[in-house]
Amino acid sequence: MSVVSADHGPTITIREDLPEAFSRALAQIASPGAWWTGAERVAIATEARRAFHCSLCAKRKAALSPYTHDGRHDGESILSLDIVDMVHRIASDPGRISKRVYEDTVAAGIEPARYAETLGVIVRTVNIEYFHRALGLPSPALPIAESGEPSRRLPEGLVDGEAWLPMLPTRHAEFGGRSLPNVGRAMSAAPDEVRAMADLATAEYMDMAHVSDPTFDPGRAIDRAQMELIAGRVSAINECFY
Repeated sequence: MSVVSADHGPTITIREDLPEAFSRALAQIASPGAWWTGAERVAIATEARRAFHCSLCAKRKAALSPYTHDGRHDGESILSLDIVDMVHRIASDPGRISKRVYEDTVAAGIEPARYAETLGVIVRTVNIEYFHRALGLPSPALPIAESGEPSRRLPEGLVDGEAWLPMLPTRHAEFGGRSLPNVGRAMSAAPDEVRAMADLATAEYMDMAHVSDPTFDPGRAIDRAQMELIAGRVSAINECFY
């Protein structure tokens, strides 16, 4: 267990596997992916964090429609304006991400598999950010990007028409034939992002293989029913599709 002091609050005991999982997630973000370099992936994570304080994002989130306000997001980036806008929208206002947002991004030249990889980086960055904010802890520093080129590997067997993005079947050799829930399949055009997200989820929640079994208890400080109650409430507040 790690004991840390929150801002203006009590000391908090954190299981060792959590910061270890965060470190692995950040290290994976800093390495070259299938479609982005390490530097570009760190830039995506930077923009995901920046969206929490972006003045344009704040105006859009407060507006009746997320398309009410145009303009530039705060800060400078090595990423294109289209990618920066995509990252900020997903990080700051995920409940209103629509098929139009996705199609506009693809029309701007961001292939579906690249979109899936970007989504994976955003999801893990925001996940870690919210954990630290909730406990009043400083955000961990983003790592230095690793050198190297993207693999440009596209998995075989992607299926169109089931969702906005092409996805792998529920059971696929890419994941050892294990059943993959739709929330994971949504990023399966970039399989390494699914694996990285599953690793983080195992520490924060449970191994994905046990999620469909309501009798499985991962042995946390609260029981499974309490975990699902909290998860359901948070999902409702965040307007999660699932």
